[in-house]
Amino acid sequence: MVVPADTWCNENGFLTTYENQGVTTRVPDYAKAIQENTDLLVVTTKIGELMAERGFPLKDMSQTLKSLNNNNARNAMMTSSTSGATIAESPLDKLNAVAKADILIEIGWKVNATGPKQSVTYIMRGLDAYSNKQIAAAQGTGPASFSSEVPVLLEEAVLEKMDGFLSQLQAHFDDLLENGREVAFNVKVFDNGSGLTLENEYNGEELTDIIEAWMAQNTVNHRFNMTDATESQITFEQVRIPIYRENGMPMDTRQFVNNLRKYLRGAPYNITSKVDTQGLGRADLILGEK
Repeated sequence: MVVPADTWCNENGFLTTYENQGVTTRVPDYAKAIQENTDLLVVTTKIGELMAERGFPLKDMSQTLKSLNNNNARNAMMTSSTSGATIAESPLDKLNAVAKADILIEIGWKVNATGPKQSVTYIMRGLDAYSNKQIAAAQGTGPASFSSEVPVLLEEAVLEKMDGFLSQLQAHFDDLLENGREVAFNVKVFDNGSGLTLENEYNGEELTDIIEAWMAQNTVNHRFNMTDATESQITFEQVRIPIYRENGMPMDTRQFVNNLRKYLRGAPYNITSKVDTQGLGRADLILGEK
């Protein structure tokens, strides 16, 4: 999905501010930007067209935002026929109500004027939405032109670098197929007085070691990093999960961590737990109760 870069949103007044536990946070307001800036809609459409012509069809940001708004409106209007209760929506539900695209293509640009001619300086970045890593980039300034239409100027500027940009994307996809998708997750323990810790032993093995052994068996080429391990939390990063499940369906972070949850639910562990997803590429497995 093509989205405007944070810097472009800031320069054009499309950042929204909110308080998060006393901390002021500024985030892009994509809905406002797409509604009020005609150039943005035309530019994202043009980039989508160029990508589709080269075999990389994209999800449309404008239509995705409309779908999310419609879903929110339906949830707000829906009530129970017996009690009149509304649908429960936790802060995590709201946080996850975002357009979930595997790859985000950030585009930012500015128009340069030299006498009667204009040109566009742009930067375009491909970001893996699972790992938040930059996987492709292109930048430059197009030739000066008498045209005043931003999409035309941008197309002239981007075309020269488009093939290189797509080659970087393709290299990323090839890496995913060979080495799996990169995600991260934590294993945590509810502080509910049950006495469960990650140092509990089962058949002479600590729970941390049992989980690490499961990871070695279920990651692609045994690739993962256990960057932190205490009696109450384990942090796994650079976890390479399969692209597909055994049934051919796509594998995501939630499904991978859910497989670990099911494993620990069985004998001899019999551990109740829940999976708390945090976007596409991160999740928590919380042990001890639902």
